[in-house]
Amino acid sequence: MAFDQLSDRLQMALRRVRGKARLTENDIDEMMREIRLSLLEADVNFKVVKNFTKEIKEKAKGDKIMKGLNPSQQVVKVVHEELKELLGGETSVFALDKSKRTTIMLCGLQGSGKTTTAGKLAKYLRKQESIKPLLVALDVYRPAAVDQLVTLGKQLDVDVFEKGIDEKPETIAKESLEYADEHGHDVVIFDTAGRLHIDETLMDELRSIKQTLSPDEIFLVLDAMTGQDAVSVAEHFHESLAITGSIITKLDGDTRGGAALSLRKVTDVPIKFMGLGEKLDAFEVFHPERMASRILGMGDVLTLIDKVSENVDEDDMMNMMEKMMSGKFNYNDYLKQLKMIKRMGSLKGIMKLVPGAGKMMKNANVDDKKLVYIETLINGMTNQERKNPDLIKKNSSRRRRIAKGSGRSVAEVNRLIQTLDQQAQAVKKMGSMDPKQLDPNNPLKGMQDMQQPSGKQKKGKGKGKGKGGFRF
Repeated sequence: MAFDQLSDRLQMALRRVRGKARLTENDIDEMMREIRLSLLEADVNFKVVKNFTKEIKEKAKGDKIMKGLNPSQQVVKVVHEELKELLGGETSVFALDKSKRTTIMLCGLQGSGKTTTAGKLAKYLRKQESIKPLLVALDVYRPAAVDQLVTLGKQLDVDVFEKGIDEKPETIAKESLEYADEHGHDVVIFDTAGRLHIDETLMDELRSIKQTLSPDEIFLVLDAMTGQDAVSVAEHFHESLAITGSIITKLDGDTRGGAALSLRKVTDVPIKFMGLGEKLDAFEVFHPERMASRILGMGDVLTLIDKVSENVDEDDMMNMMEKMMSGKFNYNDYLKQLKMIKRMGSLKGIMKLVPGAGKMMKNANVDDKKLVYIETLINGMTNQERKNPDLIKKNSSRRRRIAKGSGRSVAEVNRLIQTLDQQAQAVKKMGSMDPKQLDPNNPLKGMQDMQQPSGKQKKGKGKGKGKGGFRF
């Protein structure tokens, strides 16, 4: 993710004060020096860095914290609150007025991801708001942009209004509104042209389109890789068009994230959405508090719950848990479970949302291809073998046949068998666990303890031995 490097540096800075019963001014100064450097390296606007660190320093050196019972935790809370404010404070909710048609104009520089974002936004609104969107191609200078939007429309089963590249954008925009009224479209999303850099010709055209449309929302699409330049880009667009919000794209990449951290404070324009990948469903509402928690390594349970709610059927999940508890969980259920996980996104992305798991998974070999390998192994089994895991467990010739037929190794088949067994055992143990055993400061501790061999087993023997499970 874009904030990975910043996250590491900020967590390192906070470790200077964590666990200390008392803090000195020197402790605070050293922490602030690390925070300042980490933000500047993330390409955050230097004025923003100056004000941000000033606020933290003043609050961290207050008598209430310096003489408090747990000053280190209070300092972490101060940093989290200030980071949340830096990202925008409260979530800027995008609420549609379903009593009328809504028009949304997307603008930005060329290459920022406007066309793909138009498709993602259409898909998101249709899913969340149950509306009928229309995409409109206004980039008449780049034929590929029109073709790309038409292709996206076909993939999403969303109508696209386009007149090629021979008509003026203003004319196309006006005709698209008439088309939307005739065909009952609730939301119209306009994909405008961009340039490699800001020029007056571009701004004049966008002002003319705005005058023709009188859009309800004008969203600036910004590439997370832009860094400090994003501030000047946003200022120019805001001065010319009075943008109502922004969408940050490519936040899944190896970028420093300075654009997102600088934008709100400099332009006072809220970040509405964020793009987290190339897939059309890799699109989320931007929640400042949740993002601040992610950056500080606190996880993001609310987003994890949202992902589970959207992609996992509650009845299916309860049915699987019951099967695990009763020992009837089989490979058909495991395959269904894998498909649920894949719908939620990458394994690394999911684990980063779990409090405490980010650090544990940092150096882990998390590879989504392993999910495909597991599916291949299960698909290489007969119906009877999927329904009755013991058939494979007790028969080496079946394991060799499955490995050969799926192009994988027998060792991988053995690890798959171990994984299925251990997962069922972990769920059984969780069901019999005393809630008092759970450590609130380490939510994963209970799960880690479940993987340890029981005291009755001899060292090196039993189900606790070996690689443990299918390594992702």
